[in-house]
Amino acid sequence: MRIVMAGASGFLGTRLAERLSQSGHEIVRLVRRPTDRPDEATWDPAQGRLDTDVLAGAGAVINLAGANIGDKRWTDAYKRVLRSSRINTTDTIARTIGQLPEGERPRTLLQASGAGWYGATGEQEVTEEAPAGNTFLADLCRVWEAAARPAEDAGTRVVLLRTAPTIDAGGALLKPLLPLFKLGAGSRIGGGKQWMAWIALEDWLAAAEFLLDREDLAGPVNMVSPQPVRNEDFTRDLARALHRPALLTVPGPVLDVVIGEMAGEAQRSQRVLPGVLSGAGFVWAYPGMADAIAAALRPEAAMTS
Repeated sequence: MRIVMAGASGFLGTRLAERLSQSGHEIVRLVRRPTDRPDEATWDPAQGRLDTDVLAGAGAVINLAGANIGDKRWTDAYKRVLRSSRINTTDTIARTIGQLPEGERPRTLLQASGAGWYGATGEQEVTEEAPAGNTFLADLCRVWEAAARPAEDAGTRVVLLRTAPTIDAGGALLKPLLPLFKLGAGSRIGGGKQWMAWIALEDWLAAAEFLLDREDLAGPVNMVSPQPVRNEDFTRDLARALHRPALLTVPGPVLDVVIGEMAGEAQRSQRVLPGVLSGAGFVWAYPGMADAIAAALRPEAAMTS
């Protein structure tokens, strides 16, 4: 099918576009610059501009656009960037879908969201039925998902991808940690007992393609492993994979000084389970953290050997 993708140049978007292209789909990337390439289309989400012809007749739209959560300290100004970069893109796509005649609307919208929706869950296991939490990220996810409602109201199947941090050597979770762990400076965060929601990159890509094909599934979907881990276990597994010790602990107050408000998110416990994917029969290639880390580090090992 023809798939229109926003955020196709990001970490997940680049890899998903490659995978879907290999599966035979035609990918049209939304870009914010003038272009005459047949596989690109210009839009201006800040101004709410997207030509309806770009989406007309598409089999699906995938929206992964949004400023990176971990790129900068969460100043008030950057919080506004995080919010606007998500709401503007989602609202522009959803409203454009709603403007199309019924027969020309995309059948499916895969819409990015985050496992941060749930806030702090402590020891409690939560699935897609759980309400939003009371944190900055939870509120961000709430308004982000709400911006997709016009597409749902227009009859398009909307799947909300509540994504946890992905396990990959180039991903936002492992990439900054690998140099530290290789030096033997790997550390638990706070007490280390907090639960982490996560997913292997290969499983995230497979799940996205799975959801694209499963027209009976809609609404929120937790893009997470069925085996959440405690922070201390993640630290141990990563250190073992690199054959290094990890005996240190980063106290919460130190994190507060180094990264500011984002430190609170790093210390929150999130025991999130993939209720929808499990119920639909999706099979994870790497459900366990140790195997996911080993798979993530294999390409890096090949390049350095």
